Amino acid sequence: MLLAIDCGNTNTVFSIWDGSSFISTWRCATDHKRTADEYFVWLSSLMAVSQTKATITEAIISSTVPRVVFNLRVLCNRYFDCRPLVVGKPECRLPVAPRVDQGATVGPDRLVNTVGAHDRHGGDLIVVDFGTATTFDVVDHDGAYVGGVIAPGVNLSLEALHMAAAALPHVDITKPAKAIGTNTVACMQSGVYWGYVGLIEGIVREVRRERDRPCKVIATGGLASLFAQGTEVFDSVEDDLTMHGLVLINDYNKETV
Repeated sequence: MLLAIDCGNTNTVFSIWDGSSFISTWRCATDHKRTADEYFVWLSSLMAVSQTKATITEAIISSTVPRVVFNLRVLCNRYFDCRPLVVGKPECRLPVAPRVDQGATVGPDRLVNTVGAHDRHGGDLIVVDFGTATTFDVVDHDGAYVGGVIAPGVNLSLEALHMAAAALPHVDITKPAKAIGTNTVACMQSGVYWGYVGLIEGIVREVRRERDRPCKVIATGGLASLFAQGTEVFDSVEDDLTMHGLVLINDYNKETV
């Protein structure tokens, strides 16, 4: 079975793929100080509690936090006796190479989302990922990543607003009942929610204008379904897009060995 690991700036997700479906998925806070032994104790406990019986024979890692990759590699090598593929490393091949400026690096999560989205929806896509940052990935007709946009994440913006303005409290993001707030919390929630809806729609409009062609918009990430309630710009909302991309990349590398 395949252990797929998606490490973001905030959370790290572990999923087990049995060849036809994900049989278990768990997440923990991303911490570069967590050792391979700690990862294994945590995973073993969850497998026991959920009665998941899995023999891991291969692994793949996507990480936007370089410092955690070493311990995740050790986890796979030491406890599952397999050498993991790491997206973004030379030995990990992609179905279609990204077309960006020479010498530019592309975040592994963006490459994985590109592969997953192209497999499900074909080309000419805009993938909006609501993570620590909100990213917009542009996928060409043949599945190549050709660039995108990076904006501050929703929760990051709320935290910055709270930290910079002493009188403003920390609030959770939610869709407000109306745009005009009648108290401080409601005003902040409205500003962030509708402000992000405007950001999403504005960036999508500009990308479509520059591409000069129809582009489907695919949303993923923890807050995708929330923002889908406030706009009709999304053609599809998919929670498992990154994991799907990891499975595809792993399969592609096995086929091309």
